[in-house]
Amino acid sequence: MSKTFDKNRLEALKTDAYENIESYNDPDTPKALEKFTSQIKSILQADPKMLHSVPEYLPVALFGRVKFTPEANLKWSGWLAKNTMPVWDEFKTSVAFNNADLPLVKTIREFNEDLLIESCAVLFMLNHHIAAAPGPRNTEDDEDDDSDESSFRNDADDDYEGNEDEEEGYDNQYDEITFNREGR
Repeated sequence: MSKTFDKNRLEALKTDAYENIESYNDPDTPKALEKFTSQIKSILQADPKMLHSVPEYLPVALFGRVKFTPEANLKWSGWLAKNTMPVWDEFKTSVAFNNADLPLVKTIREFNEDLLIESCAVLFMLNHHIAAAPGPRNTEDDEDDDSDESSFRNDADDDYEGNEDEEEGYDNQYDEITFNREGR
């Protein structure tokens, strides 16, 4: 019998990994993510038990370094749609790891093969911006939310959003107030 993905866990891993990646993706320090992933790889290789408390670090460490062929994209889409975890023989032919990452991959496989597969599922999801298992959408609820949005609008927020229409009867006599010795 085949194993299944835990949809909630995949979504949580994806969200946590994405937040970590974004926090290090800073234009002011372009090498921050690269440095962080390099450090995390060596730490995880030395102590994979760390993944018990921060499992999202594995997809972060492998982010941008795992490739999926067009054929593999179809397989991963199918596995995620059916919520079926691939067996190792299917999995190993569906991902291409960077050679420099193979020691880490081997260490993690020995530690927890399912976590390695889950992490690659998360990487696939991040690469394709998909949800783990999108449920059926109720379009009536969506329409109601959109139409009600304007009824909850707060006009006081307009000043903060750049909508600075002059109020009728506004008296600007106090706009140019200066204090003693200011601006003279």
